[in-house]
Amino acid sequence: MISIFIADDHAIVRSGLKQIVATTTDIAVVGEAAHGSEVVDKLRACRVDLLLLDMTMPGISGVDLIRRVRAEQPTLPILVLSIHNEGQVVSRALRAGATGYVTKDSDLEVLLAAIRKLAAGGRFIDPKLVDAIVFDSPSSDGPPHEILSDREFQVLQMLAAGNSINDIADALSLSAKTISTHKMRLMQKLGLNNNSEVIRYAVRHGLVTE
Repeated sequence: MISIFIADDHAIVRSGLKQIVATTTDIAVVGEAAHGSEVVDKLRACRVDLLLLDMTMPGISGVDLIRRVRAEQPTLPILVLSIHNEGQVVSRALRAGATGYVTKDSDLEVLLAAIRKLAAGGRFIDPKLVDAIVFDSPSSDGPPHEILSDREFQVLQMLAAGNSINDIADALSLSAKTISTHKMRLMQKLGLNNNSEVIRYAVRHGLVTE
């Protein structure tokens, strides 16, 4: 039996995933978390074969959470289940330590295949994402945002999606001052002067959809 832990801040998503798992005979949900800070603590308290992780959760999230889990449990398979299908986002998750990545619009069969492959010691990338990863992968002459830190990259995405400084601060459990500092640094690194330029940059590089 494959024991999985679901980390997603949407109750409907967690419920749906549990219903999907209930249709199988070889997978069982043994724990869940709705906040990033809960994940590491709860994983310590139960035996888990795989972590099914959303990239965007309140508190610790994204690559920071992947790295935190990886530091504590180096061999635990981490399967990212996310709405993000941009190559840069996928690549950052994999570099941080995720062993698989599927999107939330993937077919049921794809998700279950990913869980089983990771639990058996393999890796899995949603077939629909392969081209994006290959063609968006970093290179010596890659896009300017490759020089951003992971947190700066996350703030860039959230700003481009229309979130305010306070919205981002609340979502990431950080102060507005800290987010403002990240915003200032990323704009300096990318040579951007205002929010409109941030949005245009993100759309042009496929980091968000228009």
